[in-house]
Amino acid sequence: MVSWKHKFLSISFLLFFLSCLYRVDSTSRDSDVLIRVKNAAISDPNGRLKNWVPSSADAPCNWTGVACNSNHSVISIDIGSMGLSGPFPSGFCLARTLQNLTISDNCFSGTISSESLSLCSQLHHLNISSNEFVGKMPDFSPDFLNLRILDFTANNFSGDIPESFGRLPALQVLKLYGNFLDGVIPEFLCNLTELTNFELAYNPFKPGRLPLAIGNLKKLENLWLPFANLVGEIPVSIGGLVSLKNLDLSSNSLSGNIPDTIGQLRSVVQIELYENQLSGQLPETLGNLTSLLKFDASQNNLTGPLPDQLAKLPLLSLNLNDNRLQGKVPAILAANPNLLQLKLFNNSFSGELPEELGLNSDLNDFDVSTNKFSGPLPPTLCHRKNLRRLITFNNRFSGNLPESLGDCTSLAYVRIFDNCFSDTLPAPFWSLPELYFLELANNRFEGVIPSTISGASRLTALLLSDNKFYGELPPQICSLLQLVDLDLRKNHFSGELPPCVTALSNLQKLELQENVFSGKFPSNLSSWRSLTELNLSNNQFSGEIPSELGDLPVLTYLDLSDNSFSGEIPSELSKMKLNKFNFSNNELKGRVPAGLNRQFYVNSLLGNPNLCSPDLEQLHPCRKTRAVSIYLVATLSTLTLLLVAPLFWFYKSKLCSNGTISKRSYQITKFQRVGFGFNEEDIFSSLTDENLIGTGGSGRVYRVKLKSGQMVAVKKLWGGYRIPETEAVFRSEVETLGSARHRNIVKLLFSCIGEDFMVLVYEYMANGSLGDVLHGDGGGGLGDWRRRSMIAVGAAQGLAYLHHYCVPAIVHRDVKSNNILLDEEFRPRVADFGLAKALRREVGESGGFMSRVAGSYGYIAPEYGYTLKVTEKSDVYSFGVVLMELVTGKRPNDPSFCENKGLVKWVAEAALSVSPQPESDGSSRDLGQLAQIIDPKINPSTYDVEEIRNVVEIALLCTATFPMNRPSMRKVVELLKDQPVPHQK
Repeated sequence: MVSWKHKFLSISFLLFFLSCLYRVDSTSRDSDVLIRVKNAAISDPNGRLKNWVPSSADAPCNWTGVACNSNHSVISIDIGSMGLSGPFPSGFCLARTLQNLTISDNCFSGTISSESLSLCSQLHHLNISSNEFVGKMPDFSPDFLNLRILDFTANNFSGDIPESFGRLPALQVLKLYGNFLDGVIPEFLCNLTELTNFELAYNPFKPGRLPLAIGNLKKLENLWLPFANLVGEIPVSIGGLVSLKNLDLSSNSLSGNIPDTIGQLRSVVQIELYENQLSGQLPETLGNLTSLLKFDASQNNLTGPLPDQLAKLPLLSLNLNDNRLQGKVPAILAANPNLLQLKLFNNSFSGELPEELGLNSDLNDFDVSTNKFSGPLPPTLCHRKNLRRLITFNNRFSGNLPESLGDCTSLAYVRIFDNCFSDTLPAPFWSLPELYFLELANNRFEGVIPSTISGASRLTALLLSDNKFYGELPPQICSLLQLVDLDLRKNHFSGELPPCVTALSNLQKLELQENVFSGKFPSNLSSWRSLTELNLSNNQFSGEIPSELGDLPVLTYLDLSDNSFSGEIPSELSKMKLNKFNFSNNELKGRVPAGLNRQFYVNSLLGNPNLCSPDLEQLHPCRKTRAVSIYLVATLSTLTLLLVAPLFWFYKSKLCSNGTISKRSYQITKFQRVGFGFNEEDIFSSLTDENLIGTGGSGRVYRVKLKSGQMVAVKKLWGGYRIPETEAVFRSEVETLGSARHRNIVKLLFSCIGEDFMVLVYEYMANGSLGDVLHGDGGGGLGDWRRRSMIAVGAAQGLAYLHHYCVPAIVHRDVKSNNILLDEEFRPRVADFGLAKALRREVGESGGFMSRVAGSYGYIAPEYGYTLKVTEKSDVYSFGVVLMELVTGKRPNDPSFCENKGLVKWVAEAALSVSPQPESDGSSRDLGQLAQIIDPKINPSTYDVEEIRNVVEIALLCTATFPMNRPSMRKVVELLKDQPVPHQK
């Protein structure tokens, strides 16, 4: 009789044998499925799936990206970020036990049909984000009973959200952001009662309301809907989201009051409502949100006082700028132990700030500018030595600056101008080691600048105008080697300037007007290669004007009026490219140099009794030379003319025969001073292949050296008047640049029109275009982030000038890195205005020129594709692309991107790579792995990650899908300037 033990062993062996057979069969089947799909549908140029071969009994469980259960059945395929391409690999779902399919961050493309998707009904997790899928999103069949995570983020899906998306009973995570969905956010999504994460941001939806039944989603923890074109009021049902931690409805067009029911979100940590049209008062029920760490309702139309209840919350960040709030700030706000950021600027708050504000918190960012605050600043603002930004301008603050700020060693950025502060500054305040921007203008401060200012070695801007400072400038001010802007006008400074001030090689603006400075102005100015503006007016300077001023390459504004300068005006000043100069009311004498002897400049020369001119009636005529001299000069001139004229016509006919300039009659129009030795014939003769430096769609560009040594760039347009579009390009350049005067706009020196040619002559940019330098080998001198940052600010200033200071406003229409030129110091000039248009002429204009594509591939704003309209916001979008180029070093359509993925999408995906869920410290979402997108050519010692992070944020704002969500160029300049100045570590 067989014992029970033998029976048990036999049965166990049989079960083990059968399970092995099943396992071998299951493993073999899954291997076949995966290899068949890989070979038939997936392109793997980097060989990331090269180990997908049936080499062992463990295959495919040991393959890259594959995970199995205990039975060796495939349950997960995660092949994200492997550079793969092909259609949607629905065949993977034939592996019957597959639960997770992740193909994110690849180059998969094409449409996804509902039929192919139906093969995957057993999935729990489907992630196809950051690919190139197009068309309408597929329908889900009723068999998708277990799908918990659905991520279609950052593709090119369009159209409506299918109704079947509302019939996924187990769905917990729905991510559709960063597509081109253009329906509305449907009500049926509120049927997904298991949902915890709901992200539909950054889609061009039609204007629509937030679903009224949104409160049904009781388990929802993250509602992320910025840039979703939401309109109307926030529904009262929002209070039903009792599990919500992050509420982000920013950058929409929501209106009406914030509902009282928002106070029912007891779990909420972060509320983002900025950039909407909300009105009314802040609800007092906000005081119920005891977990709230960050509240931002800035840039709305909110009114009324700040509720005491809000001030009691454990907030890390409170941002209510750009509203119409009024009244006093609650004193209880000072008791908040968590507050890191307080921004109340651009409101109508009044009264005094709470006396102990900052005493109990680690406040680091404080901005209450443009309100009606009065009284002193709280002495405890920097109590814990964490305050970095102090901004209070445009208020009525008075009294002394608190002594405690002198010990605030963390302070880096101070703007407290336009107030009523008085008395002297705390002595240690002048030497704060982190301070890089100090603006105290238009107050009543007094006292001297102490020698200890050398301790503030990071200062880039020292702006003290309209105060009562006095005394001599200490030589230690020359230790501020990073100084870019020094503005001391309208004070009582006296004495001579320290000679070493000319060693400040980064200085761009020096404004000393309306003081009592005296003595000679320092010479040896060779280090001032960056100086663009020098104003010494209304002082007591004496001595001769330094001739070295004429050698400053970018000086465009020079005012020496109302002083006691003497001697002759140096002839070297004639070669300067000044937009404005003023030498009036001095003691100058002698003949006005030829380059300044013009009626246009006469008012800038008056008040110098001993100046003379042979042509300007307002000045004394210069004494005539003796008759013999006149006779000799006349004789020599006649002989010269007789000898040169035949040579001139012979030379010109030679030019015609060579095809350079084919007609003798042409018209010259000068717009800027070119310099001595200028002769248009010299330019024409230099348009040879040896001097060719570039060829573009409208003509060829040559480098030409004038007899004076000045270098110019000459563009000879194709075909002349025989090609209407060429004529339009010529006229656009002339009309735009002929009157433009800005240091960041390329200067048009003169134009020349003949019967069959058109020539434009510009100032020469030694370093070529930003695009050529940026994308050339080795980075071309752009390894220093500070230099790239300078280029970004300068180019933004040039565009802001066109948009906001030209009348009518000018749209460039072709902003790109190749149209930003760099001089010998890498200072930028916006160039190539062949497509530029004044806005007043855009309305109703038609014709061949308007039919041309406005812009260059990779830089064109998305709305152009369906409206064919170009506005200032189109330029803003293109500039955002340029910012991304500066950060990444990649071209807008770099070959490393997928076929339909450009730089904008690549950077946006990197920025969105981390969940927008607030961190435990209340900080907002991270920008992803910046190290993966920062140009490796940039020296890491020249930047902080935070600096580049800020620029990426600005670039993302500029490239928003909807034009209305992009900032103006003037705002872009402010944002770029407000970033911490890059510094050497």
